[in-house]
Amino acid sequence: MSGHSKWATIKRAKGKTDAARGKLFNRLIREITIAARSGGGDVNANPRLRSAVSNARAANMPGKNVESAILKGTGQLDGVNYEEILFEGYGPAGTAVMIETTTDNRNRTVSEVRHALTKFGGNLGQTNSVAWMFKTKGIIRVAQNAMPEDALMELVLEAGADDMELDGEEFEILTALDTFENVRTALEQKGITPVSAEMTKIPENPVKIEGENVAKVIRLMEALDDLDDTQHVYGNFDISESDLEKLE
Repeated sequence: MSGHSKWATIKRAKGKTDAARGKLFNRLIREITIAARSGGGDVNANPRLRSAVSNARAANMPGKNVESAILKGTGQLDGVNYEEILFEGYGPAGTAVMIETTTDNRNRTVSEVRHALTKFGGNLGQTNSVAWMFKTKGIIRVAQNAMPEDALMELVLEAGADDMELDGEEFEILTALDTFENVRTALEQKGITPVSAEMTKIPENPVKIEGENVAKVIRLMEALDDLDDTQHVYGNFDISESDLEKLE
């Protein structure tokens, strides 16, 4: 896997891309609600909401669900008041993990995250204990047949993308925080709707994981990802395709 491997990439390789449709919709609805609450309900004026709605549509979420989530976020409909909590911690073999959550019960979420970390060989860290190991980047995924590779590469680089590579049947486009919107807009102007477009955490110096530690790290990441309040999980590990195949 590439140097900026992340848990999302391994989930795709393992077929763990939120197979439970209801869980995926729950995560998307929470993100839409929070985005609307923090930046308003106008998709065109709220980049975070625009991303959340775009991802919901790519997942074939019904329009009424999207609209309801926006209205709850802006307070026009009654709804749950979600709080965002970012956890930092450590996993097996010295790996660093970050867990983004949304919750309506802080105590429950703290307890569940701590329990998962402890059960699978990790521990909870202090604020900023591992955040410095990651950079926030934009990841835009585009279907391989959306445009010829050379033309797509030229388009996104001119719009400010950092890099592009083929990952399975999709192109993964990497952007800086401040060029994310430019790249996505350039794609949409060419009639290309991204499979997904979101901000992510990428480790600056991935830790190579091998042997028995591969299974330990994957079990921890799966346990954290399966928590109801988890939105995203990130790790600073790198696992080779051959080691992942052995795990299977």
